[in-house]
Amino acid sequence: MEEYSTRQLKVAGQIQRDMAEIIRLKGMGFFSGALVSVSGVKISPDLSVAKVYVSVFPSQKADAVMKILEENVRALRGELGARVAKQLRIVPEIAFFLDSSLDYVEHIEELLKK
Repeated sequence: MEEYSTRQLKVAGQIQRDMAEIIRLKGMGFFSGALVSVSGVKISPDLSVAKVYVSVFPSQKADAVMKILEENVRALRGELGARVAKQLRIVPEIAFFLDSSLDYVEHIEELLKK
């Protein structure tokens, strides 16, 4: 298990809150009707790269949402930069990853029903 510094955890938490707000403001229409939430952020020790984990509901739209996020990563990073400019010297590069834990929970619930 990786160890994270207090600074990394604080910055990751801030990025998670800001990214969640940015995505929420875009609205479901932007993501072709899917509900997108930021489930976690991991940041590199030098704070230059942020891995943003998103969960998508319904999960059938996950591929489409990931494509939209990838196509808009520069604009989203720009919006993030406007929000964290006071706290961070450089705005980290952003990489989006699908958090499949919701699918896992759904799968377990299906198995338990059987």
